Amino acid sequence: MPEPRVLRGAVVPARGRDLPDQPRHWHRLCLRQPEQRRKQARTASHTGALSDLRKHGLAENGGQLPGGDRLRNLTPMGLKAAARELGRPVGEMGDPARGAGRTGASHPMTVNEAVLALLRPKPDLSQLASEPADVRAAAQAASDAPAGLGTLASYATEVALPATGTWSNPGKGGAKADIVITAPEDGVPLLFVEIDNCFESAQVLAAKIDKYMRFGQRKVKDVDGKERPMWRTRWWVPDGRHGDQPHPPLLLVFNRIGPRNPNTVIAQLAELTERHWKGTAYEGGFHMYDGKLPIVVTGMKQLQEHGPAGAIFRRFGRPHNQTLLEAIGNPRREAHDARQQAEYAAREREYKEQLRRAAEQQRAEREARRPVCAGCGTRFTDARWKAIEPAGWDAPRETHPHLCDDCKQRAITAERQAQHTEPEPEHQEQEQAVPEQKAGGTWLSRFRS
Repeated sequence: MPEPRVLRGAVVPARGRDLPDQPRHWHRLCLRQPEQRRKQARTASHTGALSDLRKHGLAENGGQLPGGDRLRNLTPMGLKAAARELGRPVGEMGDPARGAGRTGASHPMTVNEAVLALLRPKPDLSQLASEPADVRAAAQAASDAPAGLGTLASYATEVALPATGTWSNPGKGGAKADIVITAPEDGVPLLFVEIDNCFESAQVLAAKIDKYMRFGQRKVKDVDGKERPMWRTRWWVPDGRHGDQPHPPLLLVFNRIGPRNPNTVIAQLAELTERHWKGTAYEGGFHMYDGKLPIVVTGMKQLQEHGPAGAIFRRFGRPHNQTLLEAIGNPRREAHDARQQAEYAAREREYKEQLRRAAEQQRAEREARRPVCAGCGTRFTDARWKAIEPAGWDAPRETHPHLCDDCKQRAITAERQAQHTEPEPEHQEQEQAVPEQKAGGTWLSRFRS
């Protein structure tokens, strides 16, 4: 029997069949049509942009997804155009997920979901004024949620980590990170992310971690001729403390769509890779991870719900969940250093206080020894005190050591005045005898006699 036809948004019954004879079929088509039209309206701009990308050779079809959607890939030319728009080198854009559509694209789609869960982009609420209340409420909740890591430019996918070869032509034995995050402004200078849909065994994942370890241990000569870890020639990471310089951390995100139990896989994986991540214990209650690979695990659903700020990350070797920054860091070492710094600051303050008290005591003792003027009773100034102290044998002797400067000047002035007004008797007799001696003792007087 002929089926009803949909023409320009209206349902037209097939010939030979009356409308009342197919109420359920008619109802289904009436409900389906507005939903399809709403979807077309929402995706019209995206579809037009995708058509332009395909027209210019920037995008290509990647295959059909199980849900009916189609996967689109950027071509090499499209990756170059995206790199130019983002201001990034082409080598950091990753590779297209070729053939993903033929396998259902479960892994590339999970990678996209992980990027969104870590990035947590904020919606523009001003653009949602005409949307339904539930849409605006969901957008407001997303806007109020804790911020994610970095910006879109902070993420790269399908990045080769060569254990041999070069960046542009990697050799065998290296890893390929599903996501590389560089967000130093948010406390994550470099983070490798590996996505697992619970199809792979712990042994397969352990082999991947071996490749990450080989890449982290690889050293090459930098432009200045010095040998450095290869990853430091591409990404900037602050220098670690002496004796505690781990490799860039690795985050494993488990998306439970496969047949394997992630809890079992994680336990086996931690045991298989213990030599890579286990640190050295110290008396301060912390560990050092020099030359080790920090491995952190979490689940996709938890990551989507809580984001990187949630305490949903478990680092191998630690008993409790932490936030991402705590899991990839060393909070117990930092707490130990903070305690040591506080103790050192307290000792420094105590030492300065002791010096201050000793200086005050010395000043008090010195003031007690300061001479007092015998004339006016005031204490000597530092300069006057220094002037009356014993000096070298050739230094002039202090004439008034028991007087201050003012009293000394007054005493000297009084002495000078006394000398000019009252000459001594002996001097007067000598002055009277001088003319007589002159008159009787000259050569002229001898000739006259």
